[in-house]
Parts: sequence; structure tokens; C-alpha cells
Amino acid sequence: MDFGEGYVSNEHRELHQSATESADPLSVSPLQLSPKSSRSPNSPRSPKSPRTPQSPRSPTGQGKCSNLSPRNHRQSYFQKDGRPKKGGSGGKGTWGGLLDTDDTNVLDPNDPNYDSSEEFDHSNEKKPTTDLENYKKKATIIVEEYFSTDGVIATMNEVKELGKPQYGYYFVKKLVSMSMDRHDKEKEMAAILLSALYSDVVDPSQVYKGFSKLVESADDLIVDIPDTVEILALFIARAVVDDILPPAFLKKQMAYLPKDSKGVEVLKKTEKSYLAAPLHAEIIERCWGRSKNTTVDDVKVKINNFLKEYVASGDKKEASRCIKDLKVPFFHHEIVKRVLIMAMERRQAESPLLDLLKAAAEEGFINSSQMSKGFSRLIDTVDDLSLDIPNARGILQQLMSKAASEGWLCVSSLKSLSEEPEKNTIEDGAAKSFKVKTQSIIQEYFLSGDILEVNSCLEQANSKNCAALNAIFVKKLITLAMDRKNREKEMASVLLSSLCFPADDVVSGFVMLIESADDTALDNPVVVEDLAMFLARAVVDEVLAPQHLEEIGTQCLGPGSVGSKVLRMTKSLLKARLAGERILRCWGGGGSSRSGWAFEDVKDMIGKLLEEYESGGEIREACRCMKELGMPFFHHEVVKKALVTTIEKKNERLWGLLKECFESGLITMNQMVKGFGRVAESLDDLALDVPDAKIQFANYVERAKANGWLDNSFCFSKQEHATENGTH
Repeated sequence: MDFGEGYVSNEHRELHQSATESADPLSVSPLQLSPKSSRSPNSPRSPKSPRTPQSPRSPTGQGKCSNLSPRNHRQSYFQKDGRPKKGGSGGKGTWGGLLDTDDTNVLDPNDPNYDSSEEFDHSNEKKPTTDLENYKKKATIIVEEYFSTDGVIATMNEVKELGKPQYGYYFVKKLVSMSMDRHDKEKEMAAILLSALYSDVVDPSQVYKGFSKLVESADDLIVDIPDTVEILALFIARAVVDDILPPAFLKKQMAYLPKDSKGVEVLKKTEKSYLAAPLHAEIIERCWGRSKNTTVDDVKVKINNFLKEYVASGDKKEASRCIKDLKVPFFHHEIVKRVLIMAMERRQAESPLLDLLKAAAEEGFINSSQMSKGFSRLIDTVDDLSLDIPNARGILQQLMSKAASEGWLCVSSLKSLSEEPEKNTIEDGAAKSFKVKTQSIIQEYFLSGDILEVNSCLEQANSKNCAALNAIFVKKLITLAMDRKNREKEMASVLLSSLCFPADDVVSGFVMLIESADDTALDNPVVVEDLAMFLARAVVDEVLAPQHLEEIGTQCLGPGSVGSKVLRMTKSLLKARLAGERILRCWGGGGSSRSGWAFEDVKDMIGKLLEEYESGGEIREACRCMKELGMPFFHHEVVKKALVTTIEKKNERLWGLLKECFESGLITMNQMVKGFGRVAESLDDLALDVPDAKIQFANYVERAKANGWLDNSFCFSKQEHATENGTH
């Protein structure tokens, strides 16, 4: 066996020589090479061709082969180099792939063992992880620098330049967690920076997700920070007060955490010790002091002072300088709010005050987010302002119109503001006429069970969709149903969930029912029980949200009143074990004129419907069958079964059905969330039959969020949280 120069080291040459000398020539059989080998007699590089020993060897044994003939060079199987293929046996004068540590060898498409997928398998495999790791390192540096410099604007710019908005949640988590182990100064600085980043730099959904991660990792944080529960509860309360977290965050997160986890302690502490306390906003704002020894009250006083000076002097430049000198860009919405209130109170100063806001918007030191936030805060309190400022609603509408026409306010980002609530303008004659029509419509519905006919009649009777008339219909529907049997009660609940009235109109209807309960009790002694069941059913059917119960309670005051009794019973019904299923079956289920369905029968029908569609049925027929079930409050079962089947069979035909149902409004977002949530609860069992069920489900959750079926705050399982906390 001969070796070409430059291919084998001296060490390997000596090993080969030693092995050759010690071998028994009689016991060694000739080496048989496979026809596929690049060194077989039939290969282009056969032993007949000139061999490398013709070239002189260098003293070190490392010299290159310089006398290869053009023919040899032309017939070489590897045009670019002589390294082996895919870790295989290699070409002429080469060793096997195990000795080749260079990962730049080229895959040859002519190789019989060539697999095109190998070129792509690992190219992008670690890119997301690399991106996140880089983001983590840079985020940590930015937070450290911020704590050293206290430069809010500079830090905001650095986070913007950092990019990767999809990782914004990590910056939120890192900022808070790093401050938790420091002094009050850094905690206050972190809270201020969060308010500044909110919406302008970090998307609200990312802020929400960041706090979710913090709550989930409370059990880990407490190992290094013993007072984690206290500090994190304060951060969440501060975020709620600063309007960067919705109050609903507490209840939503509570549902996804183990009852014995530290995260639940944090949320309970936030709700009971901080947000429920009197004057909690002022207390929470001052909990860590101010990074520059400035309190919220101090800032508000300064805003009032320079606005009064501006109205007196008209010096716009001085007022702009005062706004900049405050150095509270996250609190500019307060300036907007106070300017608007002053303009409404002093109509003669309206023009210069609006000019100040316009100049601030055009120069960019009050951004569009803070401008919208200021107007939104005033819209929320306009009814209270009406007590001191006559026609406050109308004046605010004029100010909004002027700001929008001048181009410094985006009205589409604000809540709608009508001139006057429509319920106050309804005439008694129109109300009496509508009540007569309503009674006829409901009585006919109890006979026919035709929901579409009810919709058609309501459109004619209430063509303007007046909120007051909707409330009257709700009251009349439930009043008539309470005088009848369970069949009619069930039909009334089904109709209420099918009409899609605004929640505020339904709330008004129930308030009217409770207010008249004393009179109703003369004919119906169990009016409290009936009303509580109707109210609980409305919550289960997602006609009302649980927080609407509190709204009803504020309008039906008195510890011994009928309203308080109804609410107490409603809450006890909803807190019971398996409350949803029990309340749905309270009057038999099913609705319309047919006898009540058993839920097992409904589940079986849904299963057959999906099975028929999956085997080649038409999408229109499937949607029609779902409508005929007449149980829109149970569509989450359709979502659950469709998802489970899709995961088990890896066939996305049913995913297309869900898409059509959502886009047509047949399945609402609430039902989607409920369906996905029920699949998440059963993932552990599903994974026994489908090992990659969790991975598939995670993929479908992301696709659903992208399609708008789910809110970005949707978290589907403890396993997902644990994985994310481990990797992120």
C-alpha cells in the first residue's frame, strides 16, 4: 500500500508500516473492494494510472503532490477537494470521515447516498435560540446601564434599536426581576421605565406576557429573593395603577397557576392588600418614592401651575419648556387630560389650550399614544364631569372633532362617544308600543321556537338598535318565561345567547328585572331563585362576563334588598363544582320547541358531524348542522373535538372548518378560547396516544393567535410555561 504526499501524517504512516511488518502474509487475504468504492479497479482512478510516489517527497512528509498529470487531475471524482463524502470511505489517498474534523466538505449530488434534506436539516435549527440569547445579553446590559444612569429616554432608544419586538416580554421580565434584588430606587426606576416603554416601544401584549412569566417563575425567584411575594405583588399593583396591565390580569392568571404556587400568593396579595385598599392608587404610586424625589401629586401641582400661567400669558414656548422639564414622558396623558378639562371649564381659553396640545403633538414631545390615552381617560369620566360642567359630553365631542380635523388626534383609537345616551331620549309612547310588539314576538317564539323569525321581527321593531329597547326586550323575555315551564325558560336562555345584544343592554335588562322583583314576587314567590338562575345561565352562556355581576350589584344597593339576594345566590351557583354543566342542564338543555338534549347526545351528534365532514362532506352542510343544534354556548365542544381529531390524525381538514366557522361568526372568540383551553387541560392524556401532541398543540395555538381566534395573552398549559421558563 502506497501513500501520496500531503495526504497522511507521519504518525499514520509509521502505524501502517508497523502493522504491515507484524502481519502474517499467509493469513492475510487479498482486500476485496466494493464496485462502488472510488478505489476499485473499474474506477477512473485505477492502479493503472500514474501514482503519487512519482512526486518527490518533502523532508517532513507534508509536501504537496505537484506532478499529477492533467488526466489524473481531470478524472478526480472530487473536483474541489479530496475529502471524504458524508463521513464515508473517501477518495484516492484519503482517510475515512472519522479523521476529518473540517465541517466544510461539500455534499455531492452524484453520491449514491446523497440526501438533499441534509443540506437544510441544521442550517436554521438554532437560529431562534441564538437570536434570543443575543437579546438576553443585550437586554441585561441595557438594564444595568439604566440603573446606573437613570436615563429613561436613552434607554427607550436603546430598546428600540435592539429590535426583536417578539422578545419584548423578556425585557419586561428581566427589568423587574433585576430590580427586585435591589433598593427601592431601582424598583421605582423600573416601574417608571415600564410606563415609558408601554405601547410606544414594547407592545402591550408583550408587557402582559412579561408579567405572566414573572408570576409563573415566582417559585424560582423566591429562592434568591425571600420577599418575592411582597415585591412582585407591588409591581403588579403598580402596573395596574399605571394602566399598563388590565385588572382582569389577576383572575386570568389565577386560572392557569397551581393553587399551591407562589404565583397565586402574589396575585392574592396584589388584589387584597393593595388594589382593594382605600386610596390605593396614591399609596402604590408612593410605595418606593420617586427616583428624583418627586411624587405624583407634585407633578400634578406643577402641571396645574404652568397651565394657569400659560392661559394668563399665552407664552407657548415657555409652556412647552415646562412640559419638557418635567421629564415624565410616561405621564403626559395627565397633561392632556388636564388641558381638556380646563378648556371645558374655561371656554374662552379653549383655543390657546388646544393650540398648545397641537404644538406638542407636532413637535413630538407628547406622542400619539399619550395623546389618545389622555382623551380616553376623559371619555371614561365624562359622565362625572357632567355634574359640574353642563353638556360636558357635547363639549368633549366638539374638542375631539376639532383635534381630529387638524390631524393631531387619531379618533379611531378612542372609544365611541355619542352626544347623549340613547336610553335617555326614548319616548314613553315608543316604549309602550315596543312592549306590546315584544310580548307578541315572545309568545309566538314560545310556540314556534323560530329564532330567525325573532331576529327579523326585532330588526323591524327596533331598527335603530336602541339600547333602552333592547333592555326592555330582555326584561319582558325573562318575565314571561318565569311564569311558564322549564321548556320556556330554556328557550328564553337560548334566545338571549343567540341575539348577541351588547352586554350593557343585557345588564340594564337584569337591573330592571331586579328593581321590579318585589312586584313580580306577588305572582311568583320564587322570583329570587329564578332570577339568580337566569343570571348564572347568562354568565355560563357568555352573554355576560363575571365582572358584570358587580356592575349589577352597584345599581341594586342595600344588604337586605332583592338585588343583593339574587347576586349572592348567583355567585354561589357559579362557585359550585361543575357549575357550568349543572347550570346548562338546569331546565333540560337544548332550547327551542323540541325536548331537551342530553349533553352526551349533543357530544355524540357533534362527533358524527365532524366525522362526516372529515370524510368528504361539504363545509356549508357542516355549518348548517351546527346552527340546527341551537346551542351556540356549546360550540367550544366543536372546537375541542376538531382540534383533538386534527392532532390525532394529523389531517388539517377540520382546521379549515374552524376557520370558516370563525370568519362567518358561527363560533365566537370566547368559544374558541374555551375550546382551546379544554384541549390544553387534556393534553397530558392526549400525549399518551400522540407523543408529539403538546408540540402540535403549541403550533396550532400560535396559528390561532395569528388568525385572530385567540388573544395574545392565551397561555395553554403548565408544561408550556415550564418549558418557556427553562429556555427563556
